[in-house]
Amino acid sequence: MSLVKKPVTGMKDILPREMQIRDYVTKVIKETYAGFGFLSIETPCVEHIENLCSKQGGENEKLIFKILKRGEKLDLANAQNEEDLTDSGLRYDLTLPLSRYYANHANELPLPFKALQIGSVWRADRPQKGRFRQFVQCDIDILGDASNLAEIELILATTTALSNIGFKGFTVRVNDRRILKAMADYAGFAPEDYDKVFIILDKMDKIGPDGVSDELIGAGFEKASVDRYCALFTEGEGSTDSIRQLRETISDHLPDDCAKNLITIMETAKQISEADFKILFDPTLVRGMSYYTGTIFEIGMDGFSSSVAGGGRYDDMIGKFTGQRTPACGFSIGFERIITILMDQDFAIPNATEKYAFLIEKGAGDERIAGVMQEAMQMRRSGKQVLVAQMNKNKKFQKEQLVKEGYQAENIRDFYNTEMKRD
Repeated sequence: MSLVKKPVTGMKDILPREMQIRDYVTKVIKETYAGFGFLSIETPCVEHIENLCSKQGGENEKLIFKILKRGEKLDLANAQNEEDLTDSGLRYDLTLPLSRYYANHANELPLPFKALQIGSVWRADRPQKGRFRQFVQCDIDILGDASNLAEIELILATTTALSNIGFKGFTVRVNDRRILKAMADYAGFAPEDYDKVFIILDKMDKIGPDGVSDELIGAGFEKASVDRYCALFTEGEGSTDSIRQLRETISDHLPDDCAKNLITIMETAKQISEADFKILFDPTLVRGMSYYTGTIFEIGMDGFSSSVAGGGRYDDMIGKFTGQRTPACGFSIGFERIITILMDQDFAIPNATEKYAFLIEKGAGDERIAGVMQEAMQMRRSGKQVLVAQMNKNKKFQKEQLVKEGYQAENIRDFYNTEMKRD
């Protein structure tokens, strides 16, 4: 049997240059979120299968990497169905593990609790650019706060983090699941059909209003309801004025405070944030997770087709574990998508530690080697990064590789047996 050199499809090896950028971005995110009072936590990568399959993860539950039972519990000969074979799986996001975590530890945590998680998740998805089967998520969540202060803080923290990384001119789109349901109710759709309607609406940016109308009619919905529904989107997305206009039309179907709440979130976040971004109301924004109960948001960047961050309010999820409704709201940065954009831009880490390389000629004496290493240690104590390595036969290629890893050519020094010279 020959060994396979490539990683499993949808997973990847990370080379040093990318790893440096990942470490830098992680550092910026953690420092930014700490400034907003978020506390780092960690949850296991493996969860009980009944938690993962609890109908709280939407389509992601179809993408679980399930883990076989171990030892005596794995009885292949007498297995009748999948439940007899598996009892756990790899987490597909960080939100469900957080909900279980909070249900276990709420009495040990401050209220409200502001959590930060950065960790790998796994989905048996179809890989594409910026989308992998193993990838890092970066989540912040506020648990125990039912007010819109939670949404405002999440938007401020996330836009500040992206700004601190170096992004400008991105767009935050916001909506509310209650507005989505009110619009569907106004049009005459039955509540049991809402999810089907929203799945089609979610394609608006790809197929346009006419395409959405055609698909809704093709799905068996009455043309009168479809026309009434699609007419609500002709005014387009945009400012808080568009929320006020929509509220006038569907007010009989909308909770009294819903529109005002969303307007306050948008206006306050934009007024306070120091980041360079636009914030728009988008009545077509759906967010695929069925667990969202209120405000939802996404961040998009020009030139990148997928959103780079998203989240919303999910006040019912923790109650699945505790039996008691707990306010919860979160925002997740698409870490891999951010890294993909930075790599495509040939991103240079600002204010990076100055790097030196000392290349010692093969055959240099012990005294010479000790002298070089002593100089390297002195420079390291002053905060510089110094690589000491033996000089390769193909010195030119060796230096080219070092330059690719961020070493300045003038900081690569050659040490020979009897003297030092610089190229």
